[in-house]
Amino acid sequence: MSEFKPGLDGVIATDTSISYLDVDNEEIVIRGYDLIELAGAKSYPEVAYLVINGELPNHKQLTNFEKILLDDSTFPNEAYEVLKLAPKKSMVMDIIRTGISFLAGFNDESDLMNTSHESNLNKGIRLIAEVAILTANSHRILNNQNIIKPDNSKSFAENFLGMILGHKISSKEAEIFDKILICYIEHEMPNSTFAARIIGSTLSDMYGAFVGGISSLKGPLHGGANEAAIHMLLDIESKGGSKIADKYIMDKLNNKERIMGFGHRVYMKKYDPRALFLRDYIAELESNIQNGKELHKIYKIVEEVMAREKGLYPNTDYPIALLFYLLGIPIPLYTPIFFASRTSGLIAHVIEQHNNNRLFRPRVLYTGPRGLKL
Repeated sequence: MSEFKPGLDGVIATDTSISYLDVDNEEIVIRGYDLIELAGAKSYPEVAYLVINGELPNHKQLTNFEKILLDDSTFPNEAYEVLKLAPKKSMVMDIIRTGISFLAGFNDESDLMNTSHESNLNKGIRLIAEVAILTANSHRILNNQNIIKPDNSKSFAENFLGMILGHKISSKEAEIFDKILICYIEHEMPNSTFAARIIGSTLSDMYGAFVGGISSLKGPLHGGANEAAIHMLLDIESKGGSKIADKYIMDKLNNKERIMGFGHRVYMKKYDPRALFLRDYIAELESNIQNGKELHKIYKIVEEVMAREKGLYPNTDYPIALLFYLLGIPIPLYTPIFFASRTSGLIAHVIEQHNNNRLFRPRVLYTGPRGLKL
C-alpha cells in the first residue's frame, strides 16, 4: 500500500493530455498552450474546441462549432416545463442538475450508453448549449421572468449573458464575460472533474458524469467561493466601506475565519495566473454601477491585507466575483456559470477517460476496531 495522503494531496490519479497546472512556471497549460495567452487572443468557442478536440479550429470548423453552441433545436419544450415545476426555493444548481438528467432521456438508450469517441463528442457539444440554456432560464423561471432562447446572430458569450440579463449588452461586457468563461473552462483535476472521471470510469454516460460534476461544484469549497467573495465585499461596504476594510479582514483573521477567494489547493501561496489576468478588467466595468468604484477600492484593500498578513493571493474566484457583480449577474448564478463554462473541460475528460478506460477503485486506511466477538 502506498503512503496515505488525506484528500489525495499530490497523488497522481491519471495521465492526461488536456491540461496541467505548472506551478513552478506559473502557467496553466491547455493542450500545450498557455491559458492566459488563449484568453487574451481567442474566444470561448475557439478554446472550447481546442479543449475538446486537441487543436485550435480553422474558420470552417469554428463556424460549424458555434452553430451547435447557439442551437436550441435539441432542447425540448418539455424541459422548460420541468424547470417550471421546481419549487421557488430551489437553488439554480439543483434545477440544472435535474434538467441534465431529464435531457438524457431524449437520447435513444443505445446512443445514451454509447461511449465511443464520436458519440461522446456529439452528446458533449450539445451539452454546452443545453447547460447554458438551463443556467439562464432556471434563474429566470424561479424569478417569474420570461424564458429567453438562444439568438444565433450573436456570439456565444453575448448570447449567454443576454439570456441571463434579458437586455442588450455592450461589446465590452460581452468581451469580458467571454474572457471569464475561458478562465473557468478547464483546470486539470479539481474535484468536479475528478468526480466526472470517476463516474465515467464505470462506463456511465456523458449525462451521468455531468450530474456528478455539478453535484461536486455545488459545494462551497469548490464552486461556491465566488458567491462567498462578493457577499464579503458587499458586507464590508454595508459596514463602512473602504474605511473599515482593513480592520474587517483583520478581525476575521484573528477569529480564525476563512477569507474566501484567497489561496488555492495547488497554487498555495502563489498568485493564480487567471486572477492576475482578470483583475485589470475590473476598472473597465466599475462605472457600470453606482457603488462600483468603492467596491473596487475595498477589493484592493482586502487583497493587500491578505498578502501582508498571510502571504496569500487571490484565486480566480475573487476577481470574477466582482466582475460578475459589475456585469449585473444575479449572485445565485455565479456558481452555475462556473459550471456552464467548465462543461467543455468535463467533456474532454470524460472522452479521454472512455478512450483509455480503467475503473477507479482506490483502497482505504482502516481505522476502525478489529477482532470483535459476538
